[in-house]
Amino acid sequence: MKEFLVELTTIVPEDTEPAEVDRRRAAEAERAKELTAQGHLFRLWRPVGELRSIGVWRAEDEAELREKVLGSLPLWPWMTAKITALQSHPNDPGRTS
Repeated sequence: MKEFLVELTTIVPEDTEPAEVDRRRAAEAERAKELTAQGHLFRLWRPVGELRSIGVWRAEDEAELREKVLGSLPLWPWMTAKITALQSHPNDPGRTS
Protein backbone atom coordinates (compact mmCIF):
# COMPACT_ATOMS: atom_id res chain seq x y z
CA MET A 1 0.00 0.00 0.00
CA LYS A 2 1.07 3.57 -0.66
CA GLU A 3 1.09 6.27 2.01
CA PHE A 4 -0.66 9.63 1.81
CA LEU A 5 -0.57 12.74 3.98
CA VAL A 6 -4.19 13.81 4.35
CA GLU A 7 -5.43 17.10 5.78
CA LEU A 8 -9.16 16.99 6.55
CA THR A 9 -11.33 19.94 7.50
CA THR A 10 -14.92 19.36 8.57
CA ILE A 11 -17.51 22.08 8.14
CA VAL A 12 -20.91 21.15 9.55
CA PRO A 13 -23.78 22.73 7.59
CA GLU A 14 -25.45 25.44 9.66
CA ASP A 15 -28.93 23.89 9.58
CA THR A 16 -27.77 20.50 10.92
CA GLU A 17 -29.43 19.27 14.09
CA PRO A 18 -27.00 18.75 17.01
CA ALA A 19 -28.22 15.15 17.41
CA GLU A 20 -27.22 14.42 13.79
CA VAL A 21 -23.75 15.89 14.39
CA ASP A 22 -23.36 13.76 17.52
CA ARG A 23 -24.54 10.63 15.68
CA ARG A 24 -22.09 11.15 12.83
CA ARG A 25 -19.18 11.91 15.16
CA ALA A 26 -19.81 8.70 17.11
CA ALA A 27 -20.04 6.73 13.86
CA GLU A 28 -16.84 8.44 12.65
CA ALA A 29 -14.94 7.22 15.72
CA GLU A 30 -16.11 3.64 15.08
CA ARG A 31 -15.23 3.80 11.40
CA ALA A 32 -11.76 5.17 12.24
CA LYS A 33 -11.17 2.11 14.45
CA GLU A 34 -12.19 -0.19 11.59
CA LEU A 35 -9.94 1.61 9.10
CA THR A 36 -7.05 1.38 11.55
CA ALA A 37 -7.59 -2.37 11.92
CA GLN A 38 -7.63 -2.68 8.11
CA GLY A 39 -4.31 -0.82 7.85
CA HIS A 40 -5.69 2.29 6.12
CA LEU A 41 -5.41 4.79 8.99
CA PHE A 42 -1.83 4.81 10.26
CA ARG A 43 -1.47 8.05 12.27
CA LEU A 44 -3.76 10.98 13.06
CA TRP A 45 -3.17 14.36 14.68
CA ARG A 46 -5.21 17.47 15.43
CA PRO A 47 -3.35 20.80 15.32
CA VAL A 48 -3.72 22.63 18.63
CA GLY A 49 -6.76 24.92 18.61
CA GLU A 50 -7.97 23.82 15.18
CA LEU A 51 -10.92 21.73 14.04
CA ARG A 52 -9.07 19.80 11.38
CA SER A 53 -6.95 16.68 11.30
CA ILE A 54 -3.69 15.68 9.68
CA GLY A 55 -2.98 12.03 9.17
CA VAL A 56 -1.01 9.38 7.37
CA TRP A 57 -3.36 7.08 5.49
CA ARG A 58 -2.62 4.01 3.35
CA ALA A 59 -4.32 2.77 0.20
CA GLU A 60 -3.43 1.12 -3.10
CA ASP A 61 -3.82 4.47 -4.89
CA GLU A 62 -5.46 7.88 -4.48
CA ALA A 63 -8.68 6.72 -6.12
CA GLU A 64 -9.11 3.95 -3.53
CA LEU A 65 -8.23 6.38 -0.76
CA ARG A 66 -10.86 8.91 -1.86
CA GLU A 67 -13.64 6.55 -2.91
CA LYS A 68 -13.42 3.56 -0.58
CA VAL A 69 -11.48 4.74 2.45
CA LEU A 70 -12.17 8.42 3.09
CA GLY A 71 -15.48 8.14 1.27
CA SER A 72 -16.63 5.63 3.88
CA LEU A 73 -16.30 8.16 6.72
CA PRO A 74 -19.66 9.35 8.08
CA LEU A 75 -18.40 12.97 8.13
CA TRP A 76 -16.97 12.78 4.58
CA PRO A 77 -19.88 14.71 2.98
CA TRP A 78 -18.95 17.65 5.23
CA MET A 79 -15.18 17.40 4.67
CA THR A 80 -12.65 18.98 2.41
CA ALA A 81 -9.44 17.03 1.86
CA LYS A 82 -5.94 17.90 0.78
CA ILE A 83 -4.15 14.69 -0.22
CA THR A 84 -0.42 14.41 -0.84
CA ALA A 85 1.17 11.15 -2.02
CA LEU A 86 4.29 10.29 -0.01
CA GLN A 87 7.43 8.36 -0.79
CA SER A 88 10.28 7.26 1.42
CA HIS A 89 13.13 9.70 1.98
CA PRO A 90 16.69 8.31 2.04
CA ASN A 91 17.36 10.08 5.37
CA ASP A 92 14.19 8.88 7.11
CA PRO A 93 15.29 7.53 10.50
CA GLY A 94 12.37 5.06 10.42
CA ARG A 95 13.23 3.70 6.98
CA THR A 96 14.03 0.01 6.76
CA SER A 97 16.82 -1.19 4.51
